[in-house]
Amino acid sequence: MLDTLTARLSSTATAARVLLGSGIVRPHSPAVLLGLVTTLRRWGTGPAGGFASVALRAPDRVAIIDDRGSVTYAELHRRANALARGLRDLGVGEGDSVALMCRNHRGFVEATIAVNRLGADALYLNTAFAGPQLREVLEREQPAVLVHDEEFAGLLGDGGPVRVTAWTDEPPADGAAADRPTVDGLVAANLGEDLEAPRRHGRIVILTSGTTGTPKAAPREEPGIDAAVSLLSRMPLREGWRAHIAAPLFHTWGYAHLALAMLLGTTIVLRRRFDPEDALRTVADERCESVVVIPVMLQRILALPEDVLAAHDLPTVQVVASSGSALPGDLALSWMDHFGDHLYNIYGSTEVAYASIATPADLREAPTSAGRPPWGTVVRIYDEEGRPVPAGAAGRIFVGNTILFEGYSGGGGKDMIDGLMATGDVGRFGEDGRLYVEGRDDEMVVSGGENVFPREVEDCLARHEAVLEVAAVGVDDDEYGKRLVAYVVLRDAAEVTDVQLREWVKENLARFKVPREIVMLDELPRNATGKVLKRDLVRKESS
Repeated sequence: MLDTLTARLSSTATAARVLLGSGIVRPHSPAVLLGLVTTLRRWGTGPAGGFASVALRAPDRVAIIDDRGSVTYAELHRRANALARGLRDLGVGEGDSVALMCRNHRGFVEATIAVNRLGADALYLNTAFAGPQLREVLEREQPAVLVHDEEFAGLLGDGGPVRVTAWTDEPPADGAAADRPTVDGLVAANLGEDLEAPRRHGRIVILTSGTTGTPKAAPREEPGIDAAVSLLSRMPLREGWRAHIAAPLFHTWGYAHLALAMLLGTTIVLRRRFDPEDALRTVADERCESVVVIPVMLQRILALPEDVLAAHDLPTVQVVASSGSALPGDLALSWMDHFGDHLYNIYGSTEVAYASIATPADLREAPTSAGRPPWGTVVRIYDEEGRPVPAGAAGRIFVGNTILFEGYSGGGGKDMIDGLMATGDVGRFGEDGRLYVEGRDDEMVVSGGENVFPREVEDCLARHEAVLEVAAVGVDDDEYGKRLVAYVVLRDAAEVTDVQLREWVKENLARFKVPREIVMLDELPRNATGKVLKRDLVRKESS
């Protein structure tokens, strides 16, 4: 009992230290404190209450900087209230869902807050969806309204939910506005005063990446303070910073930083499209202290000419937060050698959110590690029978934290053991106490009786000076059962043969891990969150 009490006190002390150090807990006037308590009690800790609380304590602070300029937290609060009224007039009520298919801009944030203030769920759609995939998800989830950028209108076909345009590249033609509601139009037509709080708190519903099939909808209740403490315990973000969120907002990682912005009063810098040189310029021009990315964005930046990289040294940046897929090869070291030791890599999944965080020190000492679990997070390794594996042995990775998802909206969920949820990956804890992820549990290739995880081969090939990107997959083979095929994208002007690359792998890994075939491509197929679509590579091989 004494040990348990000591552990709880230590945990509470850690949480208090994190909240004080990040600036979340800070002095306010009695009037502001009363307003904050009232607001959070009425609206909860989701987007409705979170952004309203920042409007109370820092109304004149810039909330969003995007391609159209800036908006303060007070203005964002009023615009979200007016949009909520407009959506309510279109039939959105408590328990409904509103789908969002938007790139990174203020309309995405305003719609998220507005939907939450109506007690409805915000369903985030991937901007890379093809028409059939989009229509399949909409048919399954049945949202009351679809808020979308104009560029996606042609994917929808006839019928479906009521549509609201969030972003138009050109003004609508004469007479078109009347039958095409827009976010700006709904905001202009309605009052910005506070609404009556709903009885139900809306949820955020994020779709899985869909790299192995149709994306599933993974709803999650509003995050509590514990989730923020976990991330901030190993990633030193601070109150009042400017953050360039380059990762898609519809992605778990992009949304996580919207949630953190509610607590930290962050000025969020957004661009509708990612361009590697423009991203460097944006971070420098807007004096951002943090940058939120997915790994392929780091790869694209580092592929820029050296003179371009040298022209942008990012002097204000203190945290580059990466998540969404593994950091291939020595990408972490290359980034830090160019820009400094401020890279943090977060391992998790749509379903478990976060599992471990690799700090710059972790990445310097062990570039392929996933770091260590943050505060309040449990990570364990189990074998196929659900038994804990011996120290250092590989097995299935299971995670426990305060924001595990509730199960897919269409039914089903992830495997659970002792209250911990499967990530779908295989990994181990090293002697250094760090987590090492070896690959997806359904990607292991058994070739000629030997087990091979593609990620190890991918990391090896990615370290070759001529290789820009690589993905390895297992395909059917009459003789070996499966054989490993690696698809490689070379750097500009690089010259290397498949034989030379196979020799490179042979020099660095066991012989049975050498790909039986290496195919050169101009680019790898990826979704909008940067994950390689390996199923497309398998189809290419079998066709």
